[in-house]
Amino acid sequence: MAKEKRTYRNPWAWVPSLYFAEGIPYVIVMSVSVIMYKRLGISNTDIALYTSWLYLPWVIKPLWSPVVDLFKTKRFWIIIMQLLIGAGLAGVALTIPVPNFFQYTLAFFWLLAFSSATHDIAADGFYMLGLSEHDQAFFVGIRSTFYRFAMITGQGLLIILAGYLESTTGLPPVELEVFAKPGTENKIIINDSLKHKPLEGELRIITEPEKLVIPAVPKHKAEIDSIIRLAKKLNTANGFYYEKLKKEEKNRAVKKSKQPSWLEQFLRKNFGEEKKVKKIKEFVGNVGIIAFHLSKAPPPGETAIVNFGQEGGDKNIFLVEGLRFEFTGKNWNKNAYAVIQTDPKLKKEASALFVARAGNIPLSWMITIASLAALFIIFFLYHKFILPYPKNDKPAAEGNRNIASEFFKTFALFFKKEKIGLILAFLLLYRLGESQLVKLAAPFLLDARELGGLGLTTGEVGLVYGTIGIIALTLGGLLGGFLAAKHGLKYWIWWMLIAINLPDAVYIYLSYAQPETFLPVAISVAIEQFGYGFGFTAYMLYMIYISEGKYKTAHFAIATGFMALGMMLPGMFSGWLADIIGYKHFFIWVVIATIPAFLITKFIPLDPTFGKKTKVENEV
Repeated sequence: MAKEKRTYRNPWAWVPSLYFAEGIPYVIVMSVSVIMYKRLGISNTDIALYTSWLYLPWVIKPLWSPVVDLFKTKRFWIIIMQLLIGAGLAGVALTIPVPNFFQYTLAFFWLLAFSSATHDIAADGFYMLGLSEHDQAFFVGIRSTFYRFAMITGQGLLIILAGYLESTTGLPPVELEVFAKPGTENKIIINDSLKHKPLEGELRIITEPEKLVIPAVPKHKAEIDSIIRLAKKLNTANGFYYEKLKKEEKNRAVKKSKQPSWLEQFLRKNFGEEKKVKKIKEFVGNVGIIAFHLSKAPPPGETAIVNFGQEGGDKNIFLVEGLRFEFTGKNWNKNAYAVIQTDPKLKKEASALFVARAGNIPLSWMITIASLAALFIIFFLYHKFILPYPKNDKPAAEGNRNIASEFFKTFALFFKKEKIGLILAFLLLYRLGESQLVKLAAPFLLDARELGGLGLTTGEVGLVYGTIGIIALTLGGLLGGFLAAKHGLKYWIWWMLIAINLPDAVYIYLSYAQPETFLPVAISVAIEQFGYGFGFTAYMLYMIYISEGKYKTAHFAIATGFMALGMMLPGMFSGWLADIIGYKHFFIWVVIATIPAFLITKFIPLDPTFGKKTKVENEV
């Protein structure tokens, strides 16, 4: 006799795990992929452009949501999508170490994104089918909390894990002190014919000299430029850069031969940070050379990637060439050259600390992503046996024509809503500034100080942006929900609009001050994320408000599609813009981009009583 399927199971057994599983792939695709690609050497422009396209499945998910109703059960779709998510994560992990990894991993991230968006549709539908109305109301806070836990796990714990693996899987870091002293002389020696002999002991990084002194004396620009060009030429010729970087050098050379667009010329001329540097005429700051090589050849087939940058000291001493080197069995005994320059205005003694780190970055991220793949296999097995079989969880019984007709009717009714133009403008513009900031926040924190970033390690970004930030985001969201329920959305919408936009200005402070201690960075990110959590409450409640009616579920799905579109489109050009005008001016632009949200909010339709508790609800 076949065992009877359970139509009900205690929601505590499956609601937390279901929404934790829903949040993980989203945060991996939207946030963790950005940090991973940054650590693997992809440019900001490519990161912002291609990862923004990954929003598309969430933008268009209303288009295939009827398929989830038409074929099979919501339970079936949840189980299958979790299996596909696990397969997608495994594909990302396996293709990280291969050539052309960027294209292959992006393909698997697309699979992950479509599987995750479909899982969202099925999970939200199953939630309403598997719980009574009372339980739905009770567990709405529980599901949100575990979704936030997924965000903390993805942006925090996983990034910290990757950072820990980066620092422990490679070679020991090497610290180098650089001094700028007036009245001294130095000789620039670049010997490309030298080949080093293997040394005894463990594989390690060798630097020459171990301490660098740069005379604080301005030099002719042509002389310094020739030294930098020679170092870059030799580093490229000896294979110390990614093949992709070589291609990018060629692409840049091609672009230089072509006339830039009028828009790019205008932005660079009027807003680019580099125009201040170009005001220096004949003389520039002096430079010093650091030569790197390995003590012996790395194991066959392995590559040692050395990241070099400033981690403390005077900002008037900075790196101009040699941020990243790739050592293999073919070039380990050749010199890779880093060029460190001083500000021409520096007239006194100064010092800075530079560190060379050689963690195995591809292996670190491969292990991190593979651990998630294993987690989703566990989710697949757990939910296969634990999820109940609600009686009303059935595929649509009617023919395709009726379903198709009903589907198009829901779209037509949505776009016939009163003041739909203002509603759509609000959905697209409410987060216009944030949609650009979110793509560049992590690269800014990770980028070397010489490039305008803060030079944080991967683990520090995981802590500040993924843990402290997400905790602040959650607290802001809880406060926003509590206050909106007490006084209604209309009472709080302006305060929430200010909260989600004004704190973006902390990144202006960070880009100009470039604080060297961790505390001001953590406080700034916490303020911005708390404001975002508080302000996003208004956005979610407004989507619920405009979705009220017979086709509530379908209309909410359409609203979330426009929500994703409002994040995708601005994010696509944000990296290109930041590369042209620099981080400082980019973050100023982000704050300016918040103005349209303030203008449109004044005119949107909104019932003053929406969100308030009624007397009947209070009595219940």
